Amino acid sequence: MTPFVLATRNAHKTGEIRRILEDVPVEILSLAELDVDIDVVEDGDTYTANALKKAWAAARATGMAAISDDSGIEVDALDGAPGIRSSRFAGEDATDEENNLLLISMLEGVPESERRARFVCAAVLVLPQAPEGQNEIVCFGQWYGRIGYRPRGDYGFGYDPLFIVPEEEATAAELGEPYKRSHSHRSKAFRALAVHLEAFD
Repeated sequence: MTPFVLATRNAHKTGEIRRILEDVPVEILSLAELDVDIDVVEDGDTYTANALKKAWAAARATGMAAISDDSGIEVDALDGAPGIRSSRFAGEDATDEENNLLLISMLEGVPESERRARFVCAAVLVLPQAPEGQNEIVCFGQWYGRIGYRPRGDYGFGYDPLFIVPEEEATAAELGEPYKRSHSHRSKAFRALAVHLEAFD
């Protein structure tokens, strides 16, 4: 199988992406598994810019083709915030709980009909050996829902306990990993990217 470096040291994210791509005949190796540590400042102004920055850093550090993603949650009532700052919403080293509490507080008094939100993901593949103009592939996924009034559920991470999926009237954290693997923004983005990864079989 063709090996790709996944530009993360996060074991949770590595496992999630491997499960999404489990039917694709490629090998996904995280930076942690390759014993590579890189420091990437995610200062891009789009999900794509941040994802590409991480992927290129991983590719240069390992010499391998690299995949990465960047994602966030956008809330209509907050004009699309927190967006690309989702993981740092409550501060550079904020925990998921701190980010969730800040989001709840900023939506205090906002009625259910105005709490629309969407998860957005940009998944990228960079090919260091390919000619310029053919060395970057970007795919997107979105997942629509609304923000609840309090966290619910024990599965998932990030904003999952607040993100209510209208079709199920349950949060992403209540629905769990198998459901997310079929419906989430990250799943949609990486399944689109899988078409390009399969070309390396």
